[in-house]
Amino acid sequence: MAHFAKIKNGTVAEVIVIGNEQAPTEADGKAFIASCGLDGEWVQTSYNSNFRGKFAGIGDIWNGTDFVAPLVEE
Repeated sequence: MAHFAKIKNGTVAEVIVIGNEQAPTEADGKAFIASCGLDGEWVQTSYNSNFRGKFAGIGDIWNGTDFVAPLVEE
């Protein structure tokens, strides 16, 4: 399975799963997502945290290279 995060204003707004058949590459996955009528910026994320820092969760920050947890103010 391939996981993709929707980025809005640098923050993860949604995470979806699509089949590996539809996403052998990130570009193929983005094209498939667009073909389903889902707009916006989508970035592939790794469930096993093998790339891009960590698995993207809603509210995480996309810094253009990696997903990072937001800073929590105390």
